Amino acid sequence: MNILAKIHSKTGQLALLIDPEKTKNEEHLSELIKKAEFAAIDFFFIGGSTVTRKEIETVVSFVKAHSVIPVVLFPGSGNQLSEQADALLFLNLLSGRNPDFLIGHHVSCAEEVLEMKIEVIPTSYLLIDGGKMTSVAYVSQTTPIPRENNSISLKTGIAGYLMGQKLTYFDAGSGALHSVPPRLIEELKKKIDTPVIVGGGIRSVEQIEAFKNAGANVIVIGNKIEENIDFLLDIEAYQKSSFRND
Repeated sequence: MNILAKIHSKTGQLALLIDPEKTKNEEHLSELIKKAEFAAIDFFFIGGSTVTRKEIETVVSFVKAHSVIPVVLFPGSGNQLSEQADALLFLNLLSGRNPDFLIGHHVSCAEEVLEMKIEVIPTSYLLIDGGKMTSVAYVSQTTPIPRENNSISLKTGIAGYLMGQKLTYFDAGSGALHSVPPRLIEELKKKIDTPVIVGGGIRSVEQIEAFKNAGANVIVIGNKIEENIDFLLDIEAYQKSSFRND
């Protein structure tokens, strides 16, 4: 099964976001991998707003050597590539109007990506206001969609779908004070059959459950685990409870 098919296969899957700039050392990364496997995490997403190519390649190589969990590139720029990854989210920042993040970075890496032997997934990327300035908003020089304005978010998501994007990714940004409203996912899924990824500001198993119930295919956890790696133990307990209930 390819990565897109796996994402589309069910709701409530979990991804651990690893920002190479925030990875202290191999010992820390080893502990992260071990606890992620214990928690039955479905994907590793690797990327960041200002990460270098070397940092991406080093972390991807290490993770692939120590885990069988699929590795998906979540790039902040066109240089954040590694052929060792299983898939690349080819992101279009449709919530903004900065041409670099709509097509510029894509053009700069297009030939290399085409020649790489990894799965490329065209992805509508929508930044939703999470209550604070985030790195992705600053670096991309774009304004997030207002959190309570579901109409703009829905129309943007639908537009991406009509343009041929295979995924819709709603992100409040790393360290957001507020996550994306779960009802936004419910409303989008009533209109179009798109797999949805959601991230930013997710700090509890209750939020994970709410997004699963709303129809999110993949729920991305990053900042919370950077603050407290043992949150993965809470996720493991949640996973066991969810499996019994299912």
